[in-house]
Amino acid sequence: MVYEGNPLASSKAYFWRVKSWDNHGEESDWETAFFETTMFSSSEWKARFITMEDENAGANSAGTVMRKEFTLTKDIKRARLYASAKGMYEAYCNGEKTGDQVLAPGWTEYRSRLLFQAYDVTSLLVKGENALGLMVGPGWYKGDLAGWLGKRNVFGKRTAVIAQLRVEYTDGTTELVVTDESWTGAAAPVTYAELYHGENYDARLEQPGWKKPEFAAQWKQVLIESADTGILQPEDGLPVKECEFFNPRAFFTTPDGDRVLDFGQNISGWVRFKVRGKAGDRVRIRHAETLDAAGNFYTENLRKAKQIIEYTLKGGEAELFSPHFTFQGFRYIAIDEYPGSIKPENFEAVAIYSDMHPLGMFTCSHSKLTQFVSNVRWSMKDNFVDIPTDCPQRDERLGWTGDAEIFARSAGYLMETVPFFRKWLRDLAVSQLDDGQVPHVVPDVLGDVAGHDKKITGNSGACAWADAAVIIPWMVYVYFGDKTVLEDQYASMKKWVEYIHSVAQDGVLFNTGFHFGDWVALDAKEGSYFGATPNDLSATAYYAYSTELLAKSARVLGKEADAQNYVQLRRDIGEAYAREFFTPNGRLAARTQTAYILSLYFGLTPETYRKRTVDTLIELIAEQDNHLTTGFLGTPYICRVLADNGHLDLAYELLLKEDFPSWLYQITQGATTIWEHWDGLKPDGTMWSAEMNSFNHYAYGAVCDWVFSAVGGLDTDQERPGFARSIIKPRPGEGVSWAETKYESVYGLLSVRWETGNGNITVSITVPHNTTSFVILPGAEQGVINEVNFVKVEGGACAELGSGSYSFSYPFGR
Repeated sequence: MVYEGNPLASSKAYFWRVKSWDNHGEESDWETAFFETTMFSSSEWKARFITMEDENAGANSAGTVMRKEFTLTKDIKRARLYASAKGMYEAYCNGEKTGDQVLAPGWTEYRSRLLFQAYDVTSLLVKGENALGLMVGPGWYKGDLAGWLGKRNVFGKRTAVIAQLRVEYTDGTTELVVTDESWTGAAAPVTYAELYHGENYDARLEQPGWKKPEFAAQWKQVLIESADTGILQPEDGLPVKECEFFNPRAFFTTPDGDRVLDFGQNISGWVRFKVRGKAGDRVRIRHAETLDAAGNFYTENLRKAKQIIEYTLKGGEAELFSPHFTFQGFRYIAIDEYPGSIKPENFEAVAIYSDMHPLGMFTCSHSKLTQFVSNVRWSMKDNFVDIPTDCPQRDERLGWTGDAEIFARSAGYLMETVPFFRKWLRDLAVSQLDDGQVPHVVPDVLGDVAGHDKKITGNSGACAWADAAVIIPWMVYVYFGDKTVLEDQYASMKKWVEYIHSVAQDGVLFNTGFHFGDWVALDAKEGSYFGATPNDLSATAYYAYSTELLAKSARVLGKEADAQNYVQLRRDIGEAYAREFFTPNGRLAARTQTAYILSLYFGLTPETYRKRTVDTLIELIAEQDNHLTTGFLGTPYICRVLADNGHLDLAYELLLKEDFPSWLYQITQGATTIWEHWDGLKPDGTMWSAEMNSFNHYAYGAVCDWVFSAVGGLDTDQERPGFARSIIKPRPGEGVSWAETKYESVYGLLSVRWETGNGNITVSITVPHNTTSFVILPGAEQGVINEVNFVKVEGGACAELGSGSYSFSYPFGR
């Protein structure tokens, strides 16, 4: 719901109330809630960025701490702390950490946008003496990035923090406490912190009481890093938090002698441990996703990333530690040093991810398929740590646009992603080149970062990757009904399509520039990651798709002239595609699975050629003993294309295969997340090349949207998005005897469960209030079923249902 009331003031709480009526005349009581505004303008900042580092600190990876004491002389009504950093920070008020967010302020295109957080610190302050403390580390701002390229200091060479405490007294007056030259600082116990490499923490360097009033140590005066607050913007995404916790499943010693704990789940996060010993004793922990064929600790796929935590004890009582400015991708830890005996109960794995609300749940009779959906969800959580990354463990962890684009639809089923994608898409828009090209990664750390020269095009403009600018906003709109995302991103969407139009042959064939193509497809040449599908075909297919979605977006936003223009452009692209890639007899020029999948899924196959195209796709799959050879571009759509063209049985066969290459092969190998390669761990126990072999890569999990919509039978109507009108159309297939899908829509719980047996099927449905559902019962005949009149359609019988719960049983044969 969009606020349409009077203009709002900054830093103010507003109360609102709501009641409801139903069609039976019942009326609810009023329910009251409130929201609070933040600072709207950079001019409201009276604080300045402060630092303990000079301009030559680019190579320094240590943390620093800064503090200030102050006196509050009146009774406190309300207090808010606004804070951010060039780096990664934690804020403390009178000894207590403010909020439960980690890795603040998150990662944005810092050259244009630096987000600040707001904390309610009312309960932490007292009338009288108080203290604020800030600790900052390198983070994404100045630390190592894109490790294989050796990037560092991408956004700056020294860390800095900014904070502004606004105290509102009971007498209506306010007081500000801000970061300025009156603050003092020192070195932090965090002696080293890098996102890829881990953290060193020396507890002997802790200065007790530094976060509290009446701290006596003589610290140095801080430096003013900048008084420019123009890039500061209110946080517009989701905070990263500690979300789930795991106890060790096993403790063992490997053949190589490593002492290893297995937490049973591959996660992004860290280990919290308890330890007791004398001052100077150390804990040293390494992290890994998997073991090798011999059962040894395997870290070669981390490349240059070290993922090591080192903690030096201060001695005395038991000490509890978890890192501050790093995170790891891992399931296993190797404990190299630890004083005393290792007790598994002293270790806990902490999974961190953006604070997304879970939405869709899928279970079925096939346990491995249920596990597959769980693996997809975990790879999503592990890679949705403030931005959508490719992987959480090696020296990369970047916001690859292609991965996010192909997964956006599945993401909408699994978690509530509107604020997550809204934030990231805004960074995509500000990093877009002047000519409309979109960087391969967002935030853009692969281009000419020193001057951020938007004329450089070598790291941008690839089909499917750059199409994230159009496809993701559309998918967010379709699955959540939030038109504001389209409004925010429309200029960026249009800019990308217009760029292609400007460089395409005759404005319709996109056959220029660099493209990843069908990345890591199995039909790639030996030693190559580039699949065999021609780039000009893939690029033109995606050009057509983005143009189609742009036309639809324009229509949603009431931009009718644009809509008509792009409808015509899409028609022209389609005709050019048919002339270029189909022979007069209907043979597609490129004989790869992905070429046929894209041509069918994107509606680029002339109707007269459809049967031949489908038949040839079936032949291509049969040539591989009914296995897929697809990469990033073909994999998300293969099951949907087969099912929609009369081959549901083959779609199920591919989905449920357990030998290589298949989605469930990974499950048979003990995976708890999705792998980067179909055979990251080969049947003989050997690994794919360590050069690029992540075991936590959600891209191939993009088929999950078909699992929900076809196997589960639940989708939304694009004409009434956000499940205002759901489409319930289960498509049972061989190997699955029942499936249940639940989805927490903005209207309430939407669910469908089907089960076959004894020649019958039962379909049970729940439709939430204020919505309708278009229901197609598979294999049903026209007539009345449980007092509902169904009309015969292809594949079954349909009816439009209002809110309520329903159950339908009838004869069914596959």
